[in-house]
Amino acid sequence: MPISFFSANFFSPIILLIYLNCLIILDLYANLLLLKIIITEQEIMKLFKQLSVMVVLVSVFLPSTSFADNERKIIIDEQQTTKHTTKINGEKIKYSATTGTQPVWDEEGNPTASLFYTYYQRTDIKENSKRPLLISFNGGPGSASVWMHVAYTGPRVLNVDDEGYPLQPYGVKTNPYSILDVADIVFVNPVNTGYSRVLPDKEGKMPSKAKQKEMFFGVNADVKYLADWITTFVTRNNRWRSPKYLIGESYGTTRVSGLALALQQRQWMYVNGVILVSPTDIGIKRDGPVKSANRLP
Repeated sequence: MPISFFSANFFSPIILLIYLNCLIILDLYANLLLLKIIITEQEIMKLFKQLSVMVVLVSVFLPSTSFADNERKIIIDEQQTTKHTTKINGEKIKYSATTGTQPVWDEEGNPTASLFYTYYQRTDIKENSKRPLLISFNGGPGSASVWMHVAYTGPRVLNVDDEGYPLQPYGVKTNPYSILDVADIVFVNPVNTGYSRVLPDKEGKMPSKAKQKEMFFGVNADVKYLADWITTFVTRNNRWRSPKYLIGESYGTTRVSGLALALQQRQWMYVNGVILVSPTDIGIKRDGPVKSANRLP
């Protein structure tokens, strides 16, 4: 592929060289001042002329530089799996941890977004058709599924005390109360949380903010695309025969409440249960005894 004359890869070394020359000039005159060597007015003017030339060169080259080639682009459909062991309720558990991205497609089959997820699966069992799959969300609605992951049901949690304050040394520790001994878990990051991102259209252009809101950022839009994503995940991982449970925290309770119906109506997927953690009434009115019960710890 020919190198574009105005490519970032071509001009980055030039700009770096100009920048280094500026530093060398400034360093030279600073050392002269420290050594108390007399600098004449003519030498000072020469310094400013040299720096002015450098500034002009940068101003010429920099606007013409395109950094598109150096931007980080998400791999829209990829996964990596590692093997681990942990101990839950005194029992040694072998499991795999899969992190990856999986797309959401529009009706024409074009990928519109890519969602990042973490999937924990127990590996020391022979048959998983009767083993529950827990599909987990946090709230926000702009939060990745991080606190459910590293502070609640995941095999490793943050090193914090009983009040939730971090302990030194900072890091993670084994979660003896993880549910991985009895159920596999997938933690899903909705669009624009974690590494999940909206994708350019087939012409390479990003959808407008209004279009993105219509596609992803509303109570119903959120439920619609996530139902499609879950169906793809369940199919790819051969979990249709497994009992399936949705769990959500805060706004995630609104999300999983809607998903239970959407999965049934749109995908013919009947979940076995829905777990609400710290429920909210955002998007769903919960009055009477239900509202009072939701305030219980």
